[in-house]
Amino acid sequence: MAKVDVRCPFCEQKKPVKKHGYGKSGHQRYRCQACKRTFQLDYAYRACQPGMKAQLVDLAMNNAGIRDTARALHISINAVVRTLKNSHLGMSPRCHWITCKFN
Repeated sequence: MAKVDVRCPFCEQKKPVKKHGYGKSGHQRYRCQACKRTFQLDYAYRACQPGMKAQLVDLAMNNAGIRDTARALHISINAVVRTLKNSHLGMSPRCHWITCKFN
């Protein structure tokens, strides 16, 4: 039996991670006992993969359109809009105009 070393992607803890059932796609879910968040190691949906949000915001800041961004990252247009609307928390106030266009 192979043993997988699971580390929480949110708080980087290794020890208190426990199995927490299965996701809709059948992948094993895990729950971190330290930060109480759940996660999967493999995501079937590309927009949920780690690092996708940073790539999406980077393309938006470099004046790529919504359709161009969706095509380049192989995700849906709705996922691009949803991520841009929710990503204004980490942006500076002068970049807030990106999310204001979609409200």
